Amino acid sequence: MSFSAELRRAADPIWQAQHDHAFVRGIGDGTVDVERFKRWLRQDYRFLVEYCRVFALAAARSPDLATLRKFAELLQATAVTEMDLHRSYAASFGIAAAELEAEEMAPVTRAYTDFLVRTAATGDFAELAAAVLPCMWGYNEIGLRLAERGRPADERCAAWIDAYADPGFTELAGWCRDLVDRLAEGAGPAVRARMREAFLVSSGHELAFWDV
Repeated sequence: MSFSAELRRAADPIWQAQHDHAFVRGIGDGTVDVERFKRWLRQDYRFLVEYCRVFALAAARSPDLATLRKFAELLQATAVTEMDLHRSYAASFGIAAAELEAEEMAPVTRAYTDFLVRTAATGDFAELAAAVLPCMWGYNEIGLRLAERGRPADERCAAWIDAYADPGFTELAGWCRDLVDRLAEGAGPAVRARMREAFLVSSGHELAFWDV
């Protein structure tokens, strides 16, 4: 079993709780409470700003040029393309760009982003990789599972599912898993234990974020 598979197995109760969460199920069948979804979108925008900082730190601390380039590309894609798409998607809910910028960060969002930025700045690079994996892999897994159930009537929910079930996003999640596996191969027991802890902590934050 790969190290990333071991991490996924260790975090299974947390990940299953995400799949069972009423908010996630509501996206899947198109019955999600719109006001809660709008709140989630505003907070997710604030999350993405900090996520860019994590990618910047990851690029700076990368052990090789190929990994540096990948994280630099992710920074560019997130800061420009994804955030533009997020503003456009939020507009379909009637959320203006100014509202996204003015949103105060909720305690749940701050706790998660503070953990990611701190890990990216002060932890081992292997910890950093393990800490960001639940976001990429978790959303991809949710998107794929929801896509298997068919598209909901609400096109906004369908678009959310399409984004995270997209083959390109699946490829990105696979790249991050491979990175974690490669880093684990050359790591000692202490580093692997910290990687496991980072993965589990991020997974817990991912679950909490559905209640933001």
